[in-house]
Amino acid sequence: MRQLPALRGPAGWNRLLPAEPPVTLYGARTADVLIVGAGFAGLSAARRMRQLEPSARIVVLEAGKLADSSAGRNSGFMIDLPHDLASDDYAGSGDDRTMIDLNRRAIGFAGEAVADYGISPGFFDRAGKINGAASETAAAHNQSYARHLESLGERSELLDARQMREITGSSHYLGGLYTPGTVMLQPAGYIRGLATGLRRDGVEVLENAPVTELERVSGDWRASTASGTVTAGRVILTVNGHLESFGFETGRLMQVFLFAVMTPELDNETISRLGGHPRWGITPSDPMGTTIRRIDAGQGGNRIVTRTCAALRPGMKVGDADLARAARVMQDKFDQRFPQLAGMEMEHAWSGHLCLTMNGVSVMRQLDDGLFSGCVQNGLGTARGTLTGMGAAELASGNSSAITAHFTGEARPSRLPPRPFREIGANAWMRWKEYRAAKE
Repeated sequence: MRQLPALRGPAGWNRLLPAEPPVTLYGARTADVLIVGAGFAGLSAARRMRQLEPSARIVVLEAGKLADSSAGRNSGFMIDLPHDLASDDYAGSGDDRTMIDLNRRAIGFAGEAVADYGISPGFFDRAGKINGAASETAAAHNQSYARHLESLGERSELLDARQMREITGSSHYLGGLYTPGTVMLQPAGYIRGLATGLRRDGVEVLENAPVTELERVSGDWRASTASGTVTAGRVILTVNGHLESFGFETGRLMQVFLFAVMTPELDNETISRLGGHPRWGITPSDPMGTTIRRIDAGQGGNRIVTRTCAALRPGMKVGDADLARAARVMQDKFDQRFPQLAGMEMEHAWSGHLCLTMNGVSVMRQLDDGLFSGCVQNGLGTARGTLTGMGAAELASGNSSAITAHFTGEARPSRLPPRPFREIGANAWMRWKEYRAAKE
């Protein structure tokens, strides 16, 4: 392994939940299927494999604690509609109808797991989301996106400034576009719930077990950790951008970090000053803008989560300075939106790792004999991760579906410019996009 996961700050969503002792790997194990990575893709792969091969011995290895990885560090939007981060208004450039259908398949699969495993409905809230617009340009993006959705036969509702203020308690937004199909997750609660359910069904989900070496041994694969080994005939890598750490798609994956902050618990007096509804989620009309969520007791407490800023780091590490800079920017964004709460000190600040490709493709395919990948989510880890995990399990079990047909039909990731031009160019471009997003 070239690089193990290295994220800054606590995973705030996980800190809202009761602490649980980790279940880790000791000694040597054998399995029919080994899954490396216990995020959305890995746990979805485990559930799909259990459906396809009920008697298979399945082991899942997670490098850290469950939901402390990037799976527990996102904003929790499981989006059904086109959500192209490289566009101006999220409209995709490909077959959006196919992608909508696949995303809804992922949401349906996740919803079945929630029901099967008894996961709290507050962790999987079918509330929809709002694209917030704080400028005339962003409002035009919303109108353009609404027309695009109408052409696809999809429902949406344009909201005015008064409606946005009633929902959010903020006068920052000129308008918004509500779409009903997004599921709002408590990502850590959902991930931990999946793991609990899988363990109930006989899947070994082991934590604090980063794979340091993966090698062929007598026709099988052996994964080594600091405290044990797992030998299996089939391995599924669900490690997103760390696919490059295993030696695959080197020089073709953009390793990007996003950042978020979370308020402390809001007391009754603060909630009264804030106003608005107790639970909502806003993505910015400009993809490089600021995402805001308000949550309530059903997700772990009355809090506001702010997410913005991006940095490309090919070494897959961010520094304290990156997190400090992002926290300052996010404090300003929070104060702009909620002047009645301006200056409130955030309780948690963290980074999360995502992976993109220049041509927007994932890497869900067979890599070698008995070795499969469900990686590279292009910033859409909840739905896309679920899909690539499901598809990788189907490939590993010799099955095919609309999911496998779509992802195996994609091109290989485009080659990136050489370093250091990659970092200089990409980070300059992202800073410019942040500046252009302005009030968004």
